[in-house]
Amino acid sequence: MRVLLVYPIFPKTFWSYEKILALVDRKVLLPPLGLVTVAAILPQEWEFKLVDRNIRAATEEEWAWADIVIFSAMIVQKQDLLDQIREAKRRGKLVALGGPYPTSTPHEVEAAGADYLILDEGEITLPMFVEAVQRGEKSGVFRATEKPDVTSTPIPRFDLLEFNAYDMMSVQFSRGCPFQCEFCDIIVLYGRKPRTKTPAQLLAELDYLYELGWRRGVFMVDDNFIGNKRNVKLLLKELKVWMAEHQYPFNFDTEASIDLAQDQEMMELMVDCGFKAVFLGIETPDEDSLQLTKKFQNTRSSLTESVETIIKAGLRPMAGFIIGFDGEKAGAGDRIVRFAEQAAIPSTTFAMLQALPNTALWHRLKKEGRLRENKDGNINQTTLMNFIPTRPLEELAREYVEAFCALYDPVAYLDRTYRCFLMLGSPQWTAPAKTPERIVIKALLIVIWRQGFKRETRWKFWHHFFSILKHNPKVIEQYVSTCAHIEHFMEYRQIVRDEIESQLAAYLAQGAEKPYVPEKEKVVA
Repeated sequence: MRVLLVYPIFPKTFWSYEKILALVDRKVLLPPLGLVTVAAILPQEWEFKLVDRNIRAATEEEWAWADIVIFSAMIVQKQDLLDQIREAKRRGKLVALGGPYPTSTPHEVEAAGADYLILDEGEITLPMFVEAVQRGEKSGVFRATEKPDVTSTPIPRFDLLEFNAYDMMSVQFSRGCPFQCEFCDIIVLYGRKPRTKTPAQLLAELDYLYELGWRRGVFMVDDNFIGNKRNVKLLLKELKVWMAEHQYPFNFDTEASIDLAQDQEMMELMVDCGFKAVFLGIETPDEDSLQLTKKFQNTRSSLTESVETIIKAGLRPMAGFIIGFDGEKAGAGDRIVRFAEQAAIPSTTFAMLQALPNTALWHRLKKEGRLRENKDGNINQTTLMNFIPTRPLEELAREYVEAFCALYDPVAYLDRTYRCFLMLGSPQWTAPAKTPERIVIKALLIVIWRQGFKRETRWKFWHHFFSILKHNPKVIEQYVSTCAHIEHFMEYRQIVRDEIESQLAAYLAQGAEKPYVPEKEKVVA
């Protein structure tokens, strides 16, 4: 069986980083970990080719070679996925689909022509698919009623990837999250009981990446890396030894809940293992909104102090923010900007709230009749809300655009980054010195030219650069690299403005909906 694995295109998003990646001659931030894991689970006597359409399109020879085409996609990749399904069917190919988007809304991909729907988690449903293919069945829907034990998951087929095109590699230690945030689809897809691999499994994956020659960053893609604290500490203690024995070939980024700040041992272990940055789902500084959306873990201590603790431990924070929660008061965008400034968080994702399929939020809004027809919650930063909010959408959208642009004002961004790195802790160990790649040196020189000479940031850039060099020299390389991120956001903030204003104009032309008024407020009124 010849299998063509195809990963659809991502539109420009916060995470696409085209301008930064172009500086170092790379195409994509992260590889399709799901597809290389699928390839590892399927029979190894089958033949595989992988095409990441974010790098290049499939060739006619690859289409002709394939007996079956397998796609995996998130909702943000929906449009290209549907186009590619039709392209595969036009060529007479059998098409199989899996991943978060098909699992959440299988009827949409089925209508586009998919033959096999391999839904939920592949450790269970891929063997069902293989059995159906071996029986000669030309279609089928394969679902799981339980969550798999991920200790049986094989090492992903990293060898199928075009290594030079990616900035980082991806590995996964756990699935699931113990919390109950109303808007989150992770607990719907993967459950609230975090399941982890064994430390030996994860180290075997790193061994394979090392053998294949990888020597750059690795993103631990767990949606909450510290969801199972006991098991992750067991991993980190072994990873610390592995990293020292291999002379620190990788650095790691990951995602974690804000309660990481309350676990000093965890933070120290992460830094000792080479973790550099952590994405925090802060969402909003408004405690009423956090309570309403059931993000109680963010209300137990000061968010600003928690971020500061994480920075001082040696982890650069990235943060996610959302505007549009029910009952939110005007000025939420400004409050988010002020919080990011106060907490000195350099990079912040920011989006309007979306009701993702089958989440608790989606079910509640559906019951209240508030979901907007034909609108997907695609969690991109360039999309209006897909439901009727409790304050005017026009007000929300304009607040959001102004706040997004303020967050990525070049001067404000440099100031936040500088304040963050002044207090950023550094590990006790020192990696062996190595000659940087010529392309990296070239990229750093371009950043220095643009920010230190060409733009209005020039005086701040040099003041901050020499101050970091004097007061916290161990972080200077990471500091300049983080300064480079504004190269993407300067353009992207205009994309956000243009897209949101265009959608808002179309929305207003159709006649704006009245904000939703909860029943209890109607009664009071």
